[in-house]
Amino acid sequence: MIGYEEYWGLKEKPFENTADPRFLYLSNQHEEALARLMYTVYENKGISVLTGVFGCGKTVIAEKIVETISYEAYEMAFIVNPQLSAIELLRDIIYNLGYKDIVLKEKDEVIHKLVEILQNNFRNGKRSVIIIDEAHLIQELQIFEELRVLLNYQYNHRFLVTLLLLGQPELKDKINNLKQFTQRVAIHCHLTPLTKGDISNYIQHRLEVAGATRKIFEDDCYEYIYNQTGGIPRRINQLCDMAIFTGYSEGVQTINVDMIDKITKTLGMKK
Repeated sequence: MIGYEEYWGLKEKPFENTADPRFLYLSNQHEEALARLMYTVYENKGISVLTGVFGCGKTVIAEKIVETISYEAYEMAFIVNPQLSAIELLRDIIYNLGYKDIVLKEKDEVIHKLVEILQNNFRNGKRSVIIIDEAHLIQELQIFEELRVLLNYQYNHRFLVTLLLLGQPELKDKINNLKQFTQRVAIHCHLTPLTKGDISNYIQHRLEVAGATRKIFEDDCYEYIYNQTGGIPRRINQLCDMAIFTGYSEGVQTINVDMIDKITKTLGMKK
């Protein structure tokens, strides 16, 4: 029995909810956010914050940055679980910067080692970048202070590290209450759901990346999908994935609104 990829003429599944930068759809706001964060990295601007509702594409933008920057010029730490104490997070940063066998118990030892790593990277012609995803989950506000203090270490008036913080909208509320940290934020971007006009382009982009060469969704599906998902990419992916699987199971040639309607009920999305 053939899989649905072969049935639809695809090379791979187009609507997986993973942060694969190949599938990044650059709406106007996503393109601007990516450009601003890349500017922060390339120009060594200190701290940038990217907020947005769940499933709107923050992580895939970060993955695009990781894919884009040269590993010959940068050392990267990508933290995906910041629900740690301050010392645990600093240890995790050290680990992700490539120092996996170091055992440090005391907080001052951890800080000194991290600063030493940043200084060594700089001397070796490499810039250090720390990306913290889901930063709204940080519980200890002291963590923000520890991160801010890292910017106090400079060489020739250049920061030794660039920090990119990604999180849901409550992240902005947290850091707005930390005046010293807020003053260090060079750029703040916010992502909202895709617009109605983006939906067809978003879906077609993912299908084309997956190898589609023919029409799969009927034109009147797109507005309906927007209305049922609110323009949130994660929800669009969930609905479209189930749609093309159902279409394959039922042997249809294209996906129509009636099928989308049935699936939204099954998934509990029906508005």
